[in-house]
This record gives sequence, C-alpha cells and structure tokens, in this order.
Amino acid sequence: MSARLFARGKFSQPRVQPAVISRPRIEQMASATQELGNYPQRPRVLIAEDQDDVIAALRLLLKNNGYDVEFVKSPAEALKALRGGHFDAVLLDLNYSRDTTSGTEGLELLSQVQALDNTLAVVAMTAWGSIKLAVDAMHRGAADFVQKPWDNTQLLTVLAEQMSRSRALREQRLREQLEQQDAAEIQRALMPGEIAAPDGLTIVASSRSARTVGGDYYDVIRLGAHHSALCIADAVGKGMGAALLMSNLQAAVRMLAPQIHGSRALCNRVNEVISGNNIPGKFITFFYSIIDSQERRISYTNAGHNLPVLARADGSIERLGSDDVVLGTFHSWNYHEKQAELRNGDRLVLYTDGITECANADGAELGEENLVDVISRNLQLPANELKDRVLESVLNHCNGALNDDATLIVVAVE
Repeated sequence: MSARLFARGKFSQPRVQPAVISRPRIEQMASATQELGNYPQRPRVLIAEDQDDVIAALRLLLKNNGYDVEFVKSPAEALKALRGGHFDAVLLDLNYSRDTTSGTEGLELLSQVQALDNTLAVVAMTAWGSIKLAVDAMHRGAADFVQKPWDNTQLLTVLAEQMSRSRALREQRLREQLEQQDAAEIQRALMPGEIAAPDGLTIVASSRSARTVGGDYYDVIRLGAHHSALCIADAVGKGMGAALLMSNLQAAVRMLAPQIHGSRALCNRVNEVISGNNIPGKFITFFYSIIDSQERRISYTNAGHNLPVLARADGSIERLGSDDVVLGTFHSWNYHEKQAELRNGDRLVLYTDGITECANADGAELGEENLVDVISRNLQLPANELKDRVLESVLNHCNGALNDDATLIVVAVE
C-alpha cells in the first residue's frame, strides 16, 4: 500500500539502506563472505593513486604487512577494477589532475564507489586536507580519512578497523537478504497455486511485490460444491512489516472461512483479530466475497479496499463497495454485506492500489478511469488474456517499474 493513506573517530558513518538483490547475487556474496570469514591470507586492497612515489611507498608498506595490492591511476580505472573484481578495501586519493587540490575528482569517485558497493571499506587520502574536505568525503561514503604524509601504524590500524567493519556489514547484509528470500519463498508457497474455480467460472490472478516480500494477499477457498470464497487485501506499507501483517490476515481467513458463513460475519471476526494485535498505524484493506456458482450470485463485504470492477456483458460497469472501514482501525465495527448477480459474459476484476497508482516518468498515475477503460475495451477476452492485457497496460504506463505491490484477479463468468 502506498504511503499516501571528522578527524578520525569523530564521524558517524551514513546509515546504509538495504537493497534488494537477486538470489544469484546473494550466492556470490555468500562466497565472498566465506572468504572473509576465513580471511584470505592476503586481503586485496585497491589503491587509486597517481603519484609514483606514493604508489611505491604504499606497495612496500602493504605487501610487507600481508596485503595484496592493485594500483590504478585514475577514477575511470578504479571503477573498472571494482566492477571486475573483489576487493576488501580501497585506499582512494582525492586529487588526480595536475595542480588540483580541491578533491572534487575524488569526491565524485567516492559517490560512484558507494553506488557500486556501499559495504566496501573505503579510506580517503589527500595531502591537502581540511575539515570541510574530510566531512565531504565521509558524506560521500568514505569510512575514514587519512592525511598525507601518513603515519604507517595509523594507516594500517585504520585499514584493519575498516575492513573489519566492512566484513561485519557484509555478513549482516547477507543474513538479511537470505532471511528476506526465505520469507518470499514462504509467502509464495502460501499464495494459491493453480486456482480450482467452481463450474461456470474461470479465475486467474497475478501478484507482484515491489520488494522481495510484499503486503498484498489474495485467496480462493472452496467452501463446498457450489460455493467459493474469493478475497483480496493490501496491508499498509511494503516489505517485511507489511508481509508479517498480511500473514496474520491470511492465517485468520483460512481458519475462519470454512466455519463462518457470510462475508459480513467473517469480516467482523477477522477485524477483531487484526485489531487485537494492537499495532498503531497498521491496517489492512480487505475485500471478501462468497461466490455461489449455482445461483450465479456474489455476496461481498468491502473493508476499505479498492472497489472491484464488475464489467457486464452489455457494457455497463458496477463497482462493488459496502461503505466499511479498513481492518484494524475499529475493533467493534459492524460490517455490511451486499450482493450482486453474475451473468454470462461478465468479467469481475479485483486489484490492489499498486495497479492504479503505478506512475509514469512524469508522476502521473494510471488511475481507476484508465483501468476501467482497459477492461471495457477487452471485455470479450478470456480471463487469462484480459489479465495479461491489463498488466501490459500497467507495465507500459510505469515503464516496468512498479513502486508498490500489485495484485490483479480476473473472474470470467461463462
């Protein structure tokens, strides 16, 4: 759900924001972390420095103290080396062009190194140090700052400390990513696989998370020969917090759906469960319905969710709402129940706000009006093709970059 509803020892390292990475990249990190855990006998240090006398001094110092070193003489060469190999630390000079002392080149390089790997131990070096330059370097991602000419003992201490910090950070990042991957696998397993729709209906669905795990949920639960529960929900926020909240809802719905008859009664009970968790500012939009395939009727309760679109075969459009609040806000809310007839050729489309609130480069959202238009123009398509056509419109609008979890369900009445 969108958010709408200095000198050394005196700096604090900028807070590193976790990034979501793929399983292959995690495996690469795991391999690198295993190396770090055993610490290769000779850790690798990249040195970006353009003065030959400094290079010779650093080579002698580091090699005699157990490091393998690689030297580059320009920012471009440094970035190429970092993209092509694994390093445990970088010693980075802030000036490269002749007669420059501002450190501008080095500061720009720091930002680029940070973008490549914000867990890497980067130590900035310059002969033209100032408090302002050191502060700027720290803000750009340097873990520490050493002034030339350096004290050998101090430099070695700084390097060892920052490599240790980097190793701990990488190990923490790896654990977090693996935990998220495990959570995502569990979440996918809990989602419906192949949907067994009742006779006369075809039900298809798609759910995509903006992060590794998400806060959207949908389900189709068979309640009998002619009755099925169909629901969709969206928890406030994204990521692990929203996923944990949604798992509570999912467990409650699957436990209660076979026991409680009627959408109103189920929403009353589920709302008590969610409200009882007592997590301030956390709530869930929820649409729960029971489809009677024999009577061709849908009974539903809408707890503050986006209004599903019931597109009739004759071209008319109905929106399914029941003027109820989201789950988790009022413990004793008395929900309502409404009904709608299902006719041959109808298409029922349920969705979360990641569908309609996807935005293009100018910030313009797709919007509900455009969604309804896509549905109306493709009403004759089978359920799976209509689903694909809607998703194509969404992804084209946002150039494939969803900024929120997005779930879509299409029901075709045959």
